[in-house]
Amino acid sequence: MITNIEYVIHRGMDCLLKTLGPIETAEFIMNIKTDSFDYAKWRKHFFDNMAEGEFHEEAIAYAKAHPYKGNAKIIID
Repeated sequence: MITNIEYVIHRGMDCLLKTLGPIETAEFIMNIKTDSFDYAKWRKHFFDNMAEGEFHEEAIAYAKAHPYKGNAKIIID
């Protein structure tokens, strides 16, 4: 039985391999596994360098390019 974390890791690896290829995927993993890598600091730097409204525009473009095709159910307690 595959767990949720295994599923997410598998999908993440697929994305990395399709986008970066095997060599750059290995380099990426080695770099984020170092003790000196600070994900929160890296993301802050990434977002601080975005132009005003850029994140919103990218989110809208992504949503249009990847429309939700699931069968969501709302559960209210």
